[in-house]
Amino acid sequence: MRRIRWVGAALLGLVLAGCSGAGGTPSGETSRTTVSVSGAPSASRSPVTGSDWHAWTASYPAADGRCEATAHQVVCRTGSGGFVGRSRSTGEVTWSVPPAGRGKDAELVVDSATERAVTSSGATLSAANLRTGKAAWTHRLTYGSTVPVVLKVADGTVFVLETPTAGAKIITLAAFRMSDGEALWHRSVAADPYGDMAAFGGRVYTTDYTKVTARDARTGATVATTPQGVECSYLISGGKYLVCTGSPISAGDTFPPLQRLDPDTLRPLRTAEDTGDKPERGVISSDGVLVLYEDSAEDPGGGAWNAYDLVHPKRLWSYNTTTEEAELAGDRFVTFTPVNDAPVRGRVITIDLHAGPKAKGAAAPRMSAPYSQSRYGEGPRLVVPGGDPDHLVVQAATHRSLRSITLP
Repeated sequence: MRRIRWVGAALLGLVLAGCSGAGGTPSGETSRTTVSVSGAPSASRSPVTGSDWHAWTASYPAADGRCEATAHQVVCRTGSGGFVGRSRSTGEVTWSVPPAGRGKDAELVVDSATERAVTSSGATLSAANLRTGKAAWTHRLTYGSTVPVVLKVADGTVFVLETPTAGAKIITLAAFRMSDGEALWHRSVAADPYGDMAAFGGRVYTTDYTKVTARDARTGATVATTPQGVECSYLISGGKYLVCTGSPISAGDTFPPLQRLDPDTLRPLRTAEDTGDKPERGVISSDGVLVLYEDSAEDPGGGAWNAYDLVHPKRLWSYNTTTEEAELAGDRFVTFTPVNDAPVRGRVITIDLHAGPKAKGAAAPRMSAPYSQSRYGEGPRLVVPGGDPDHLVVQAATHRSLRSITLP
């Protein structure tokens, strides 16, 4: 259950000084608030790609779960391996695929290149064809007895990290072709499913807390491991970058330092010093900016998103907030405003990746109008297609609502 994080948001107050309250902000989805050089907000209109798009909201059934997006669709998992597709322009349901199995649902991955969405239910892996809106294939997971915890997609292949029994150290890593579900290979590996997995550049990476292993994505053969002494509890990847952090599920109060790895050799590279707090979640841009959510393990409360330049190792900026939900859109970092800052809470905010929340002028942070779906109590998350989108979807879990808005 997500903890409520109470912390003063002095930084946000300084950055967004003079912002109007919720009642003074336009409620239309095409409005946004920017911060001028003087700090006073000014209203502007967001450009929208495609004349067929309009602001929309939609409720979704209790069976529906996590949603992801492509340039044209919002795809949601419906439980037991089913899918539903909606138009990103109108929010209308355009197709659905019935459940394919029974059991606890795993992740949802959507791949525009192969026009497939993949999820699992129990021991059944299933895929939907995004072009036709029909079931593409199902596959029985025979090498594990329970839920595949991690799914990753790269280069037309979906990689599945299965957990056979509780507490087992040896688990199964399997690869399936996205187009037709053909099993390509499987390997018994020493890995921690809660340490996540990375797949890019023709390789797939796993960690078992003590070392990282890289495997050839086509064959599953081991091609590199980290040198002795490199501690890696959790993997974060993005673009061509691979980073080790401490585990977000650790019960300790000390964590391995932030460490960038060479994707080819897995040797450690020079990395900026982190805050020493517990790392919870991170995203990495294509040009090597890691934005990492860190919080105190001893006295958890409000955490902060900290940005690190991986190419020229240094810490760039920090943004105090109360949510671990964030995504990337073009050259901007997208998240929600803090729950404890009454004048601006319940909004989506975007921050220039390099300039940070104190930037002025064109690089200044920009906020949306307040929405009911963006309130902290709704457990909101961001559904953002890849690339540099003009609009995104806010998914509210508590009252099960989707809202399409223009990107601030």
